[in-house]
Formats: sequence, C-alpha cells, structure tokens
Amino acid sequence: MDKLEYWAKRLTGIPISNENNIQSRITRGESISATVCNSPAFLLSSSRLTHFDAQNRTRAYVEEDPTVSGWIQGVIPTRASSAAYLRNLFPVIQWLPNYNKVWFAGDLIAGVTVGAVVVPQSMAYAKLAGLAPEFGLYSSFVGVLLYFAFATSKDITIGPVAVMSTLTGQIITRVRRTHPHLVPYQIAGVLAVLCGAFVTALGILRLGFIVDFIPLPAIGAFMTGSALNIAISQVPALMGITGLNTRDATYKVFINILKHLGRSDINAAVGLTALFLLYLIRSLCTWRARRDPSRAKLFFFISTLRTAFVILLYTLISWLVNRHRKKHPRFSILSTVPRGFKHMNVPTVNHTTVVALAKELPGAIIVLLIEHIAISKSFGRVNNYTISPSQELIAIGVTNLFGPFFGAYPATGSFSRTAIKSKSGVRTPLAGVITALVVLLSIYALPPVFFYIPNAALSAVIIHAVLDLITPPKSLYHWWKVSPPEIAIFFAGVIGCIFGTIEIGIYTAIASTGGLLLFRIAKSRGDFLGRIEVWTNSKFVTNTSRRVYVPLDHADGSNPGIPVEEPIPGVFVYRPRQSPLYPSVGCYTDQLVAVIQAQTKRTNANSFPTLGDRPWNFVGPRHIDPNAIASDPRPTLKAIVMDFTAVEHVDVTSVQILQDVRSQLDRHASPNAVEWHFAGVSRPWVKRGLVAGGFGRILTPLDVEPLYSIAKLTDASDPNEVRKHLEQENLSSKVILRQMTLK
Repeated sequence: MDKLEYWAKRLTGIPISNENNIQSRITRGESISATVCNSPAFLLSSSRLTHFDAQNRTRAYVEEDPTVSGWIQGVIPTRASSAAYLRNLFPVIQWLPNYNKVWFAGDLIAGVTVGAVVVPQSMAYAKLAGLAPEFGLYSSFVGVLLYFAFATSKDITIGPVAVMSTLTGQIITRVRRTHPHLVPYQIAGVLAVLCGAFVTALGILRLGFIVDFIPLPAIGAFMTGSALNIAISQVPALMGITGLNTRDATYKVFINILKHLGRSDINAAVGLTALFLLYLIRSLCTWRARRDPSRAKLFFFISTLRTAFVILLYTLISWLVNRHRKKHPRFSILSTVPRGFKHMNVPTVNHTTVVALAKELPGAIIVLLIEHIAISKSFGRVNNYTISPSQELIAIGVTNLFGPFFGAYPATGSFSRTAIKSKSGVRTPLAGVITALVVLLSIYALPPVFFYIPNAALSAVIIHAVLDLITPPKSLYHWWKVSPPEIAIFFAGVIGCIFGTIEIGIYTAIASTGGLLLFRIAKSRGDFLGRIEVWTNSKFVTNTSRRVYVPLDHADGSNPGIPVEEPIPGVFVYRPRQSPLYPSVGCYTDQLVAVIQAQTKRTNANSFPTLGDRPWNFVGPRHIDPNAIASDPRPTLKAIVMDFTAVEHVDVTSVQILQDVRSQLDRHASPNAVEWHFAGVSRPWVKRGLVAGGFGRILTPLDVEPLYSIAKLTDASDPNEVRKHLEQENLSSKVILRQMTLK
C-alpha cells in the first residue's frame, strides 16, 4: 500500500488492512506452492495446481484479488481486438475471397426466385403504408443490395414487410393530423433514417443482446395481432367496399365490414378467386410433394412462384378487360407506376419532423429489431450457423439510413421471403445482389405491365402472406405445456393489437413479460439440503457409493421415498437457486430466517430481562418461562452453511442484507455467535464481496494448515515419495496462501 492510499484511507475512515501483503494473501485454503520432486507431477487441491518441473523448481500460483482497475483493463479493447472489431463490421471480406461457381449457381436460383416474389409483394405492402407502389420497389432494391456487405445470415431478405408497412402507414396518418403539410413519403423517409441511426448505434456498441429480453410469446403475440389487423384491413379492398377507414382499431374495421358487406362489387370476384387460387396452388404442391418426394424440389418452386403467377394471370385478365377503358376501368387497378427512381431525395430531417416522430420511434424500432433478429436467429439454427445480433443491427440500420435517399421507407427482415430464399438453396448473402438486379429490371422495364394489376389481387396477396404469421394452435399448446403464464401474456398482446394499435399490443406483451421476469427473479427461493448416499453399479463401476446433497423436501424432483439425512441439530445447509441480487435476496433471507426460527429455540431464556427490553413484534407469552424454554425439544442455532455453487454475482444490497440477517440470527442465538460457512464460492468478485461484508478475513500462512493431494502422472512419479518430500520440507513455512476463513 503506497502512502497516498494509506492517508486517503485514514482521512476517509476506511479500514486499513494488510491484504496487499503477499505473505498474508489467502485463497480457499489450497496449497499453491510446494517443494521439489524428482519427476514431473502436479500438486492438487480443489482447483489449484502447482507444477514440479524437470529442473526441480516450483512454479507457484497465487490467486489474485479482483480489482476495479483490473476489470477496466479487461474491458478496454486491445489493438488486436480493435482490428478484429473493424474486420467484423464487414463480414463480406471474410467469405467473398472464397466465392466459387457452385455458390454462384445456388445464389442465382435463390436470387431470381426471391426477386419474382418480392416485386408483387413490395408493391402490395407499399399500399399498406399509404404510399404509392413504386416506394415498395425502392425499399426492396436498397434492402437486398446493401445487406450483403454487412450480413452474418445467408438466408435473410430485407425489404418491405406487412407489419412494418402497416405500422408506417399508421404513423404517417397520426403525424399528418398535426402536420398536414408533410408529404407521406417524406415522413416515411425520416422515420427510416431515425430508426436506422438508432439501430446502427446499438449495433456499433454491440448491444444486440437486448433483443434477447423479448421472448417468443411476446413476438408471437404482436405477429398474430398484427396479422389479424392487416388481414381485416385488406378485406374492404378485396371485396370492393369503399369509404371505410381501415386505419381504425381492428375490431371497428371488422364491424364496419359486416355493416357494409352488401356494397361489395366485381372487385370481390377478382379478390376472392385470386385468394382461392393462391391457397389452391400451395395445397396441391404440398400434396404432390408428399406423394412424389423425388419431385419435391419442382413442386416447391411452383408453390414459391404462385404469387407471381397469380399476379400475372390477373394482370392479363385486367388488360383484356380494361385495355380500352383506362380512365374508367371495370374494376380497381394499380394505374400508373413511374419508371425509374423518380423520388430520389435527401430526407427532410429537421426539428419539425424529428419532434413529430419522436414518440413514434419506440414502437417502430422494436418492430424493426424483433422481426429481423428473430427471423435471422431462427434460420441460423435451422441451417446450422450462428448470426451476430449486433452485426445484424448494423446491417438493417445502414439499410434504413441510406434507403430514403432512393425513396425507400422502413424495411426489415421478411419471414416469407427468407423461407423461400433458404429453401431455394442459397449459398451466400450475395444472392441479395441478384435479387436487387431483378427488382431494378422491374423498376425500369415493367411499369407498363404494373398499370393493369388489380388492387383486389394485391389485397389477396397481402392476406395470403400475413395469415401465415398467425401462431398456430399447436404452438400455443406447446407453450401452455411449458409455461402457462406466458399464454396469458400472448393473448394480452393479441387483444392489445385488436382493440388498440400494433404499438399497444407490442408494449403490452413486452411489459407483461418483463413483469413476469421480475416476479420470477424477486420470488426465487432456495433449498435446505440434506444428504443421501447414492450407489453406482454399471459395467464400468461396481458397487461404489457417494454422498449427494439434495433438498430436504425433494423439491428438485428426487425420489420422495428416499429418506434424506438432515444435518446435525442446529446446523442448516441452504442453497440459493440463483444469484441473490437485490430483487431476490429479500425472498431468500426471509425464507432462511423463517425456517431457522421455526426449527430452533432461543439460546438464552433471559434475553429480555424486563418487559421493556422485549421487542414489540416478538411472538410468545407475556412472561417468558425459562423452564419452558429449557424443556423445548428444538435445538439451538449453531451454524449456517451457504452453498453458493449457483451464485455468479452479489451486489451491495445482497451483502448488506446478509449482514443484517447475521445480526438478527446472532441475537436469536445470543450469547453464542452463529457460524457462517460458504461452500462453492467460485467467483472472485463474490468472494471479494463476502470478505468486504465481514464474512471472511485475511490470515497469515501460519494460521492455516495446508491441505493437498497428489496425482500420479507417470509411472516414474511415486506419490508416497512426493508426500515424504512435502512433510520433510516443513511446507507450512513456504506456502503462499489466500484463504477465505469464515467467522
């Protein structure tokens, strides 16, 4: 300890100890140094090893105390880690040099297939956002073009999706109520830039793990609620019903549809038949693939291209019907779609637009994150590779930052197109560039064809796509078997989407799951342990036994018919099921104190000499009878053994409460002091916290009797000879120790 530290502690009243003196350092009582031996061997005790080398020297290991400066040095990036970080920002440089013809063949097929699907889907989703169809094409082009450079998933396809498009349309509607001068595509562009900037920052800071706090039932809830919201909102366009506000709450839209169903027109014939044809093609292809597995790949591609086929079929029908009546078509059609990038602009990011969109950002960012990360993780597990959530955040962030310059609106990962891409045999993220070329060709070559696409057919495409997002009953039943409370959370999120907005459903599901998580942490309990003897008999081991500690109440599912040997009277062995941090330590200690006080008696009958000394909350007769206490068969409290095997962290609150409980139980056992022992403390910071809380102290080597055992490594090593050397050298004077000695 230097002089500055010494006087700082003196002036601030911090206790001064000799813990920095290496001769008084302590571990858990293990030997970490030893004398020489004639042949290489290891000295073992617990997890500590000391090596005898061939030159008859001792290599001692001293367990160091954790320090704040050491922790800071551990998190400060080194030159090598900084270089690796920069390389990981562009994963393309790692796999692109290995690109080959086989990969290109798979990427070409997958890219063209996805391109044929994304063109009609993107135009349909743009209508969900309240934008012209071409904005969907712009978003698709930028999404698949930029993603490949930052991707850690070969399967994911970024572009317009139903949920994000619907949410964007709702945000545009709300913003225009207070800012009618703002153009819809400008609002969508600024929303994409703000979301992209925030998500990119999360990725650069490597905070992708925050997505893990949103569980599967919450994701399923908002996806199901959003799917119902989108499907019902598309029914008026499918049936040709006009004059309805499809931005209302889902239940209101449904009621209004029923009220005005009689106003359906010829658009219903187009929409319903298109929807029927989509499901018919998929069902027939699935059936044929099961009947003829050898041609399953062919039927897969036919099923995948059903959207493009239906759109082309009804576009042909529309051209035959409406080619001579463009100004007054027989049924609603898409009309003019401009060729090329006619809406390239610099997003209008200023104080007005930022303030107008500020309260809308949380919901949009959550949808952006959930859809993309959940999909990419899922397909990574299916196809046996691991994605980097933080890098994926950078990918979608950069896509949304630069997309609005081309006229794009917020885009994220698409489940349906990702599934198609995966099953098409994609090999690398470069397939996205091929999809971008298909979209680019459509933007410049197909606008005259887009003119005749029926709006009812696009609504059928949307309904057909989003209904697959509804969580099936089989999954709900599985969740019910695993965790019934999460089913209630699922339905709460769905109800929020139906009777409110998509954002309300998202917030409800996330808040409910967060509350459930905190409740489970705060109400965690521990187990009082006893001992049983377990016998092992197999072809490798015959009639060997070992002692195992299990809960006294068999709460771990062990056989209740097996008697558990309790510790000696007055001794309690307690194991927390997880780290006793500030939300849960109160529940642990309440359980501990309640059981101990119920199963032990006060040591001193005269703890309260007068009635005035009696605590107000002490339960018992007014006048304490010493004879009654003496005849109480319950033992007095002697020791508590805390099994910290499952403990990874302690905090200030948990250590303080442990100190308070120690004082409380010391009064219960007064005038005796309760012994506290901690087993299985494997984390240095946990040990440091317990020592700081007064549950351990620094000892000199002479206070400790070294314990060791010998492991024979070679035939030349004789454990008996090593033991003789250790005994002859008076090991206790040469061992450097660091032990937690418990009061």
